[in-house]
Amino acid sequence: MAQKGKRFRASLEGFDCDQVLPLREAIDKVKSFKPTKFEQSVDLCMHLGIDAKQADQLVRGSLSLPHGIGKTRRVVAFCGPEHVAAAKEAGAVEAGSDDLIKKIQDGWMEFDVAVATPDVMKKVSRLGRQLGPRGLMPSPKAGTVTPQVAEAVKEYGAGKLEFRNDSGGNVHAVIGRVGFETDKLAENAKAFIDTIERMKPSSSKGIYVKKISVAATMSPGVLVAV
Repeated sequence: MAQKGKRFRASLEGFDCDQVLPLREAIDKVKSFKPTKFEQSVDLCMHLGIDAKQADQLVRGSLSLPHGIGKTRRVVAFCGPEHVAAAKEAGAVEAGSDDLIKKIQDGWMEFDVAVATPDVMKKVSRLGRQLGPRGLMPSPKAGTVTPQVAEAVKEYGAGKLEFRNDSGGNVHAVIGRVGFETDKLAENAKAFIDTIERMKPSSSKGIYVKKISVAATMSPGVLVAV
């Protein structure tokens, strides 16, 4: 097991990791931990009672939070030449089809999100080895495959979230920065939690939301009352 750093261990002093707090109190607790030299992201994790091996129980989608996430994201757009100018005007760091695909195949990966128009997805599928393991492959379910590519560039550049459950049934999301006011972090967290709750697969039985925790990039996780 990896050894925790001094700052992390200091945050654990006097802290009961098993204590479950209301959402606002949990966020305040995270904000109270020893600060770092950089502004940390605040992450929320929901452990769901789903069978991640069953395709009909996957939880995947996208969401724009009420107060954003406090950072811009680099977006590329896979699209035909008729959409390139609009995508770049909307903020895409790169836009195109064959030329962009070749650039990525050659090793360029300086972006955080990839969006695409439906007509070029057959070509984009060539990038499965490059984009798939990093979770960057555009997908209709995630909202990153759309005819409105310029609008998608704007939304994801401003911090629109793309999420999907992992193999353990957990769904993660950045809900802001430590410097955000507690109210804004709480509203962002509530928006994400409500979205996941509405997405409960009909085939999922028993308790759906089993555990919720919130943590900063380098802090312990704090359990949130479900």
